[in-house]
Amino acid sequence: MNQQTGKYMIIAGMVIVVAGVLVYLFANKLGWFGKLPGDIRIEKENFRLYMPITTMILLSLLLTLIINIIRRI
Repeated sequence: MNQQTGKYMIIAGMVIVVAGVLVYLFANKLGWFGKLPGDIRIEKENFRLYMPITTMILLSLLLTLIINIIRRI
């Protein structure tokens, strides 16, 4: 580990905190998150399975776009 790794860890922590604050403040506006077509939800009496496939694909594409824009600046 070096000093550069520490900087990346601090930046990652700040991004997580900002994301948490945004989710906390806008939770009522994010009702669609995790309920998109393609997200799998199986609920039975003693069993619950939830796989947000479509949501995670969209989130991955969005983060990839943001990271590529930041790298080019």
